[in-house]
Amino acid sequence: MSYSVAVAGSGGGHVVITELEKHYDDVVAVKGIDLEIGAGEFFSLLGPSGCGKTTTLRMVGGFERPDRGSIGIDGINVTDLAPERRPVNTVFQSYALFPHLDVAANVAFGLRFTKDLPDEASARMAKALALVELSGYEKRKPHQLSGGQQQRVALARALILEPRVLLLDEPLGALDAKLRKTLQVELRALQHEIGITFIYVTHDQEEALTMSDRLAVMNEGELVQVGAPKDVYESPINAYVADFLGVANLLEAEHLGNGRVRLGDRVLAATGTAPTGPCRIVIRPERVRLVEASGGLPVNGLPVTIEQRIFTGATTQVHLRSGDVTFHALVTNDGREHDEGVDLVAELPVDALRIVAQD
Repeated sequence: MSYSVAVAGSGGGHVVITELEKHYDDVVAVKGIDLEIGAGEFFSLLGPSGCGKTTTLRMVGGFERPDRGSIGIDGINVTDLAPERRPVNTVFQSYALFPHLDVAANVAFGLRFTKDLPDEASARMAKALALVELSGYEKRKPHQLSGGQQQRVALARALILEPRVLLLDEPLGALDAKLRKTLQVELRALQHEIGITFIYVTHDQEEALTMSDRLAVMNEGELVQVGAPKDVYESPINAYVADFLGVANLLEAEHLGNGRVRLGDRVLAATGTAPTGPCRIVIRPERVRLVEASGGLPVNGLPVTIEQRIFTGATTQVHLRSGDVTFHALVTNDGREHDEGVDLVAELPVDALRIVAQD
């Protein structure tokens, strides 16, 4: 899907959040977070329900007032400004379309507060619909649209006011899995085309990894780790991030110092830092390499036995045991299969085996 129509005057806002905090009675929903989001960046707030990501988004949008801290956009402190006075607009999971209005009226709804003449408003509405490839749908009512089309109408309505920052609160959450994947690509392409700063809230790790320039993993009101998706995925700061972001083998081990860990009765090399003594090590299943046992045991290898194979389509989960240690590998279905009970060697590359902090 191509996006060939640009929003006039579009551009991304630079967002600076400083010591932001929000309380609900005795519950601290957001705990003094500091965050800077670059102009034109696609930034995702990722975490489980109740971690504070939506509360943070609502404070940026002006729907919640922080108990402490500040929010700046393009150098202007907007902390005390009403939502309509901020260069921000929001797309909600429910889309919040008016069922009695057609697509054109829904998209143009926000323009009723502007000084645009009717012809100017009509031109802006047409441009916004062209941007999301819904030209020709002007007279349809929301119930005549698919879920994906309704989402595009909500996007067009948010973009017509030319915000500097677009806030998206799980906008794909109500769609089926196949449509979500399609719209992830389309939404990223749209953001890249128009250059507006997107702040995207989701609990879906794949969404955050697929679309974001950077992401923040949140837990219990705090920012646990911020970075580019690949960096956070491959170098999680602790066991929580490793476990939440994707699938990971989290193994109990002993750190002997200098990047050496004891796993079972084997001493392996790993990356990362931690105090000597009991630790946890993480390796992604797709980085575990299975080889024949006849070639001897490599330096960073474990003798393993296949306990179970689970076919998942393009890949197979291979559950392994090495003494008291159990973990799994993810292998592509390329025609080479090993039966359950077969002895192999699992190679754990040094750059993929990471020592992480205990939670």
